Amino acid sequence: MKVLLLNGPNLNLLGRREPGIYGSASLQAIEEDLVSRAARQTVELACFQSNHEGALVERIQQAMGQIDGILINAAAYTHTSIALRDALAAVALPYVELHLSNVHARESFRHHSLLADRALGVVSGFGAHSYVMALDGLVQHLRRKEDAGAGASR
Repeated sequence: MKVLLLNGPNLNLLGRREPGIYGSASLQAIEEDLVSRAARQTVELACFQSNHEGALVERIQQAMGQIDGILINAAAYTHTSIALRDALAAVALPYVELHLSNVHARESFRHHSLLADRALGVVSGFGAHSYVMALDGLVQHLRRKEDAGAGASR
């Protein structure tokens, strides 16, 4: 099983950027922890971060036929990017939207997501643990799907 973790703009600054909101863990530390956790579940996790919307769109498109599911913290693009929404719809892979902070307890412009209505689920407000919860939820969904497919072929 292969999962892709996508991180959007400014997440490369985690650990230094507003630690009161986003925590003190760096993106590298979060990714290393998640890769290790995924491996223990026999899941291969690829990580990609970009501050550029087009690079994220291209990475989503490259996932088609190569990846089983996506974890996405689109950061500010969550609220603005029709391009990311369209790319996720085009590849038709299950995905979980995630956020470090509780976006609903923040500025009103952060309350609306262009990705959430098509996501398997949304995890927000648990800091770095949001990534763990999102991974576990996605893997559980993909395993149920695998099991259902195996049962159908018997």
